[in-house]
Amino acid sequence: MSRRKKRKIFERVEIVSAGGKGKGIGYAPDGRIIFVPFTAPGDVVDVETVKKRKQYYEGRAIKFHAYSDWRTEVLCPHYGICGGCQWQHIRYEKQLEVKANEVRQNLKRIAGVEPGNEKPVLASPKVTHYRNKMEYAFTDSRWLTKEEIETGRTFDRRGLGFHIPGHWDRIIDVEFCALQEEPGNEIRNAIRDFAKANNLSFYNPRAKEGLLRQLTIRILKSGEKMVLVHFGKDDEEHISLVMNFIKERFPDLTSLQYLINTKQNDSIYDLDIHLWSGREYITEIIDGLAFNIKAKSFFQTNSYQTENLYRKIAEYAAATPSSVIYDLYSGTGTIALFLARHAKFVLGIESVEQAVEDARINAKRNQIENVEFVLGDMKEVFTKELTDTYGSPDIIVMDPPRDGVHKNTLQTIIDIAPEKIVYVSCNSATQARDLVTLKNYYEIVLTQAVDMFPQTYHTENIAVLKRKK
Repeated sequence: MSRRKKRKIFERVEIVSAGGKGKGIGYAPDGRIIFVPFTAPGDVVDVETVKKRKQYYEGRAIKFHAYSDWRTEVLCPHYGICGGCQWQHIRYEKQLEVKANEVRQNLKRIAGVEPGNEKPVLASPKVTHYRNKMEYAFTDSRWLTKEEIETGRTFDRRGLGFHIPGHWDRIIDVEFCALQEEPGNEIRNAIRDFAKANNLSFYNPRAKEGLLRQLTIRILKSGEKMVLVHFGKDDEEHISLVMNFIKERFPDLTSLQYLINTKQNDSIYDLDIHLWSGREYITEIIDGLAFNIKAKSFFQTNSYQTENLYRKIAEYAAATPSSVIYDLYSGTGTIALFLARHAKFVLGIESVEQAVEDARINAKRNQIENVEFVLGDMKEVFTKELTDTYGSPDIIVMDPPRDGVHKNTLQTIIDIAPEKIVYVSCNSATQARDLVTLKNYYEIVLTQAVDMFPQTYHTENIAVLKRKK
């Protein structure tokens, strides 16, 4: 019988920087980098290695000899386990420094450009309770803590919470989360406790069975609320039991809905949504514009910072009453409608049919008529023929997925040659990769990191490009 290889322990490692998906960075005696989560620059720690590679180690801190002055008190009892926040232990102003530096280094290292006009990172107005959408998973085999295991007792394994990082089938039962306004915690805990009390089955991710599968809670800054319950099987009696409980316990919900998902995966876009009470949508207000959000709709999860982000996009686009703007990857039309108030015409292009439908509804609701939305794969519909139909854009605004922009789309932009591009990205590495192609034709005149997700390592970035003469 083979024995598990003993892990190395490096003593008194100084954490010198932060990066690598939020992990602290130190150096082993052999010169290799060590990535250590939940540490901060200035910490001195003993590190147990959990993974060894040719150029680096991954480890965990098992003893602290000194604590960094970057540190602050954490808010959440589940911090360090659930994986939702990587940086609660770091003061917010230091989080912003690290995020700005990551964008700066990606632009230098990947794009080979020195930002000539780097604006200060745009801080979020709220650093906790800012998420308007939270998604939880039910489980009949919740994660047990080390302390629970050591007691030798038997525990109720039913739970409702977040996936443990690196463990697709393990869920931590959540009592409190600091990322969403109340009554988010109250709703989640009440549903879980009611299900336990009525001996309802929680989902087993390996066996793919159980009544209660997932829960989505949306709470908007407008005050409207939506609860969507995902059931793992069609059980009319018990579905009614759960839904009636939620309706009676939380009568001020704007929208209460459910779906039945018996598939192998958790995606909901091909499933029917059933309205139990209220409206099928909730409404968020962003800078005076009203946006309908349905159960399947994508919407920026930090409404407070979204307003600031869109204002910056409009400022940097600097449209005039004669401007024609193309909004690539337009989603539910939020940016397009925001810009249409300043331009002659805006065309949104989006590949998700539901999003295009939502965008058209939002345009009608806000009585904005100088905007249209086209459905299709960006690399196929964004062509010279499209510009012949709608007019050549003076400005292109694009906010693509994390993978960035397809090379065919980049070439079309170069061929069409708009005067200005405002490139918004949730992944500054792929943005920098795309700028390698664009920088031969465009000058990068401004960049600004935007913090949409406090307490995490995720960063948005705006890059403004002007066509070279």
